[in-house]
Amino acid sequence: MKPLQEPQGKYIKIRCSKCKNEQIMFGKASSLVHCLVCSKLLAEPTGGKARVKARVLEVLE
Repeated sequence: MKPLQEPQGKYIKIRCSKCKNEQIMFGKASSLVHCLVCSKLLAEPTGGKARVKARVLEVLE
């Protein structure tokens, strides 16, 4: 039996520069990531790792 493969992506805690809301996103997001409070664009997909346009507070394992 094959062992399960560990996921390659990581989750990132980011902070919106407009309203200071903190939220968690997937590092390889495949769609636009908007702030849940003010709807500002925080990250956009690139085909691999997302281009983050907000402050990265922490990388979660």
